Amino acid sequence: MQQIPLRIKRLSPHAIVPQYQSEHAAGMDLHAAIEDAITLEPGEISPVPCGFAMELPVGYEAQIRPRSGLACKYGITVPNAPGTIDADYRGQVIVALINLSKESFVIEPKMRIAQMVVSQVTKCEIQEVDTLEETVRGAGGFGSTGQ
Repeated sequence: MQQIPLRIKRLSPHAIVPQYQSEHAAGMDLHAAIEDAITLEPGEISPVPCGFAMELPVGYEAQIRPRSGLACKYGITVPNAPGTIDADYRGQVIVALINLSKESFVIEPKMRIAQMVVSQVTKCEIQEVDTLEETVRGAGGFGSTGQ
């Protein structure tokens, strides 16, 4: 398995450095770097700081994804999933969370709130053309290939 350097700078004494929870985990857990609990009401979106900034290598991105346990058990997810952090961003990592349940949810200090997957980025060479190759599917949109 390839390893790349990921430089982390703590911005808050409440920050927990992202870490993998198992040997083959694809994502690192992100924690709430907050001093006091945040109550997320049904339908509410709240930015939750993680208390660190990072330096991704050029050619990589970090994707912020929901934690399956929070999503399945409590309806807490990331509304822009996956959120993307570009290699040239040096600000604090902040996770937007939304409460899709009908109950209030309390985000506790240091709680694991999301996961971060670092992936290689492929850049495209944009070519504007007058025609595209034909395919069997053609311009068939949502649901056009069956259920």
